[in-house]
Amino acid sequence: MEKNIIKRLSLLFLLLCPLWGLRAQESMDAYGLIPQPRMIQKTGTRYRLPAKLRLHYNDARLGFASEYLHQYLRQELSLSPTSKLSKAPGHISLLIDPQVSDEEAYRLSISKTGLSVRAGHERGALYGVMTLMQLLHSHRPRFGGRFVLPGLEIDDQPRYRMRALMLDPARNFLPVAQVKRFLDRMARYKFNTLQLHLTDDQGWRVEIASHPDLTRIGARRSSHESITDNGFYTANDLKELVAYAAQRGIEIIPEVDVPGHTAALLLAKPELRCDIARETDFVLGKTDNVMLSAVSEATFKVLDDVLRELSEIFPRGTRIHLGGDESAIERNWAVSPEHQELQKKLGYDGPRALMSYFFERVLSSARKYGLRPMLWCELDNIRMPAKEYLFDYPKDVELITWRMGLTPKCLDLTRASGHKIILAPGEAAYFDYPQFRGDLPEFNNWGMPITTLERAYTWDLKNNLYASGDGHVLGVMGTLWGEAIKDMNRVFYMTYPRALALAEIGWTTLPRRDWASFVHRLPLVLDELLRSGIPYRPPFEVYAPQPSK
Repeated sequence: MEKNIIKRLSLLFLLLCPLWGLRAQESMDAYGLIPQPRMIQKTGTRYRLPAKLRLHYNDARLGFASEYLHQYLRQELSLSPTSKLSKAPGHISLLIDPQVSDEEAYRLSISKTGLSVRAGHERGALYGVMTLMQLLHSHRPRFGGRFVLPGLEIDDQPRYRMRALMLDPARNFLPVAQVKRFLDRMARYKFNTLQLHLTDDQGWRVEIASHPDLTRIGARRSSHESITDNGFYTANDLKELVAYAAQRGIEIIPEVDVPGHTAALLLAKPELRCDIARETDFVLGKTDNVMLSAVSEATFKVLDDVLRELSEIFPRGTRIHLGGDESAIERNWAVSPEHQELQKKLGYDGPRALMSYFFERVLSSARKYGLRPMLWCELDNIRMPAKEYLFDYPKDVELITWRMGLTPKCLDLTRASGHKIILAPGEAAYFDYPQFRGDLPEFNNWGMPITTLERAYTWDLKNNLYASGDGHVLGVMGTLWGEAIKDMNRVFYMTYPRALALAEIGWTTLPRRDWASFVHRLPLVLDELLRSGIPYRPPFEVYAPQPSK
């Protein structure tokens, strides 16, 4: 029912959108390309796709990209292509070209004799295919005629190395098939990273064979009181997702959040609690009163086992996110006699320094198993004025800035300390926040701020954010925390179209970015979302007439 309502609203939005007429114009915006390519040039020619379309690829590594395009042509455009491995040119040719050096770069050429996508790596070729699919969609014949594409030369590569989204199955579980559907949509817009928030107070969602109680007890929880057996991913489930994502050029980052956000873990293993913490029961919403013990050796043994088993699921060199956020140190370690004793023994001048000790131990295990550590960036205050890191982060840890209003400070600190940083500002990239006035979640609404589509697009264009450079910025991430997310329909509704704005931030260089241009290009992409059955939120407010002043 909800999906049908959203679909009808989306259709109404597209019918009423006053900018829909741009499709007929020869403006570059009329091609509906999101994210905007680095360079696009008209050649003045045209190419009419033949009825019997030949799709050729010159390298076996391009087999998936070829099959992906073949299915799109057949299923979504009702064409009848043939596809084969061949060095001979086809009407559409996918080519490995060593002259294209960046592995995510591609060159797309449309001439009067055919189409070609050249790339030095299969990932770049796949991105070229995604751009071609958008061009084909924007040039659908109106009355059953043949496809005619404008002559173009596109030379493209991304601004940032990481373009990420995050799902939170810890709060409310998302089955494998639904995550695959989400990955398919990510690939369309050139995202290359999905972080899975696998553990939190409300659920432990990853099978650990050496500790079956983690899922036997910890997975029978959720953020919604009506859901009490919320599920988990087996090792084989995650291997399947990793392989599925890799085909689409996407790395999956598992997150195990410690030493806070551990109520589900501690429900299964109460012996690992900080000695001051109370018993943990079912929790609706956020629980911040519990932490793992940094004194007990059993804590580090369990976490070592978890990391060892994750390293057997994920490829060597995979990033592992270990949380480090919102730990209630003052209510736990600071007032715990045994933690006070440990602090004195280590010569630390305050309880927060115990985070250094805790993560020295945990990060050592991660490195031992070939995992690359990441943490949420925490400062000495949760809002300005903040002066320094909560604790000394090791140099090899990649940090994600997330707290509202602290992104500029985190940028400065990481630039000075030599850390790589991923930008996920709470005020602009938290996609669980409402998109417009009155667009509140169905439950677990704690007065969330509004993050409009315009804010999601323009946050990094304002306030001279990159005045001192962004060479240490690894990328951007949009996070969809799951407290108020019950299913994949709600995931898509909250994620799109704001994820399209983030896709452009992560891919397109600043000189090529423009809010008005994005607004002009958006309807064609939303039309494709609608045709694909994606229940996005129609951004009525963007296209509504502005009130006179």
